[in-house]
Amino acid sequence: MATLEEIAQLFYGDGAAIPGWGGSQEDLIALAARVFPGKAFCVVKQWILIGLTVTPEEKEKMTKLGLLPATLFAHEVVLDSKGRFQPDMWVRSNFGRSFSQGCMFETSSTVYLLWGPGQRKEATVGAAFSMSAG
Repeated sequence: MATLEEIAQLFYGDGAAIPGWGGSQEDLIALAARVFPGKAFCVVKQWILIGLTVTPEEKEKMTKLGLLPATLFAHEVVLDSKGRFQPDMWVRSNFGRSFSQGCMFETSSTVYLLWGPGQRKEATVGAAFSMSAG
């Protein structure tokens, strides 16, 4: 169970700035279509790429499954290609599979398109997955 302090640090603590995509939304979507053809996408703003604090054993298990010890939280959904998330909603992804070109965070079902600046932070699995939409 994550503490309130851990969750507050995740949302309000310092992180490393990452520029994300600086061009147009249309160009970002076109890039994703070339790199991940046919894959569902979700354009997001005000995002946090969360590196998960895991043990070496947990990291090895994740690597064998093709997963990164990382997840993504975004304060603002701009556009979801499958209509799962409405504009202005927040979203938290599942574990990542890849992070490419500084603006695309891929999970098993979706590529999150990071439009504009965001941050990279570290957190425990408990803190990162403590938020739910329910």
